[in-house]
Amino acid sequence: MDQAEKLRNIIKAADVVRPLARVITVTSGKGGVGKSNTAINLAIQFRKMDQKVIILDADFGLANIEIMFGAVPKHNLCDLIYQGKNIKEIITWGPMDVGFISGGSGIAGMSNLSKEYLSYIIQNLAELDAIADVIIVDTGAGIADAVLDFLVASDEILLVTTPEPTSITDSYSLLKALRRHERFAPEVSKIKMIANKVENAEEGEALFSKLKVVTDKYLKMNLTYLGEIPQDTQLAKSVMQQMPVSIQNPNAKSTKAYENIAAKLMNKEVNQSLSKRGMAAFFSHIISGRKL
Repeated sequence: MDQAEKLRNIIKAADVVRPLARVITVTSGKGGVGKSNTAINLAIQFRKMDQKVIILDADFGLANIEIMFGAVPKHNLCDLIYQGKNIKEIITWGPMDVGFISGGSGIAGMSNLSKEYLSYIIQNLAELDAIADVIIVDTGAGIADAVLDFLVASDEILLVTTPEPTSITDSYSLLKALRRHERFAPEVSKIKMIANKVENAEEGEALFSKLKVVTDKYLKMNLTYLGEIPQDTQLAKSVMQQMPVSIQNPNAKSTKAYENIAAKLMNKEVNQSLSKRGMAAFFSHIISGRKL
């Protein structure tokens, strides 16, 4: 029996009657484009729609989520994997009861874990489906293996891009690396672009068109447009004060933009078309590809 089959059996053994969380992965081709801000503010907007939300900060080595929330976690995902903590012990609760889990940097070492310990981890992660309606995974930026591992496991990917030429180029490079990945399933993964730091809606749509032209021609990937986030001094101010703009200034133009994007994501027709696999299946897909 190969490792992937073992993981499927573990998930079946851990399975009980429970709703499955929606897992949304937020990524970018380069740093500094507002990826973590997008993850946090969408989480706040989902909470305003009575969704229970947890963010997994998978940008290992960079504690962006906790810094932006102004909260210091006592534990992280490594403590679940290696120290025997349970899932509830490693969740830190931020503003508006948005939970977040700091990723730490230990996933790469899971090749040394036994089947029994993998079972323990996946059973704990399965509990997130009972705790959260939506789990937002904030990946690192770029095309590192750790980023691609999360993306190929995702049914729903939000790609944050800005008008900077380097951001467009790096977004294309990320999509190219994803398309060439042996475990990427283009018929399953839905990739939606968000244009950040634009002057107006027209600039956002033009940015999407530039990227879509090359992805259609060279990658044959189904890229769709989710919306734009405008340049906003209120957003920059909120970052400095470690408070999401969606809480600090509900009337800011960036807040309204996050609200519109969250509403699109929560559209009833969109939700009905999604296949929710839950967090245990998402995570097992990641570690099954690590040649454990």
